[in-house]
Amino acid sequence: MKKFDRNIPYNDLPDLPPSDSIFDKDILFKWGIASRALAELNRNIMRMPNPTMLVNTITLQEAQTSTAIENIFTTDDELYKAVSDTAREDASDNATKEVLRYREALWKGYNTIKTKSKLEQTTIIKVFQQIKNTRQGIRPPQSQVVIKRGQSEIKPGEIIYTPPRGAGIVEKKIRNLIEFLNDHKKYPVDPLLKMIIAHYQFEAIHPFTDGNGRTGRVLNLLYLVQQELLSHPVLFLSKYILNHKDDYYANLAGVTTRQAWKPWLSYMLTAVEITAKETNQTIDEILNQMNATHLHAKTKLKWYSLELNQLLFSQPYIKPKKIGELLNVRSRTTLTKYMHELTDIGIVSPHQEGKEVFYINNDLIRILKS
Repeated sequence: MKKFDRNIPYNDLPDLPPSDSIFDKDILFKWGIASRALAELNRNIMRMPNPTMLVNTITLQEAQTSTAIENIFTTDDELYKAVSDTAREDASDNATKEVLRYREALWKGYNTIKTKSKLEQTTIIKVFQQIKNTRQGIRPPQSQVVIKRGQSEIKPGEIIYTPPRGAGIVEKKIRNLIEFLNDHKKYPVDPLLKMIIAHYQFEAIHPFTDGNGRTGRVLNLLYLVQQELLSHPVLFLSKYILNHKDDYYANLAGVTTRQAWKPWLSYMLTAVEITAKETNQTIDEILNQMNATHLHAKTKLKWYSLELNQLLFSQPYIKPKKIGELLNVRSRTTLTKYMHELTDIGIVSPHQEGKEVFYINNDLIRILKS
């Protein structure tokens, strides 16, 4: 194998699949554990009375963390306010908008993948365009894209990787990646292992000028949904990656420089296992809290409904308007009375900001932060 040179476009990036020898007994053992954890998570999702509404809360955390991996940060407070009010979303700071676009890309990709039998290049491009709010597509051959060390690292600005470049080269490698994912007869590899292999390949191809990391992490979830390993995109992998960020990049680099696939597979299988178990715990805690909140509220308020309970757990901050729409309450006096009653029994707490009032589900925030 030709010696890798980080300053030269990696046009020799091998096509998929890698050698079957990477699937030794240790990897297959970890694959079995991760697959079982993933299956248990999928079963737990189906316990939800309204998976889409509740999953929306979890995907918000995924969006925030995946964006933080790229050193784009927003506070929980700003994010929750923006989600609760579409008018406020338009006035949010750039970091908050980036997080919200990530979540929107995840849901749009999810809706697309549910209607198709395979992952297509158009879907990948649309996810990227949504994340970056752009009309760009695959980067052109003259684009001098390189990956550099961050400003907080040793030798900041140093080139650590130059992705493939040239007329038709990126497009050819993306076609190979998509064929590997979709053609199960030609490439009979388990879908979970395919996802992990393809995630490295996508990041190595680096098909866009920016946003590749976030796009790749969305694609991980979409592929698991498309392959029916998950019913909804709730595997919170970004949290594990952020907590083990150095290992993530070191293992990616290991495949590039030494074709060291086993450490990469091992890392990602561990990420899937731990993330699936943690997400399961989060779902259990949310469902238990939803039940406890509903029972408590029904003993105090005759007008409290199961639908309202689900709405209050769909996002951490909520505005009275949404509750009024659900309950079909048009009287401002009546709605104010309802909000005071919810506050008095500890279901929500008010948060004033100027003329705006947000109502906070503190129990949901506690679970999401744990």
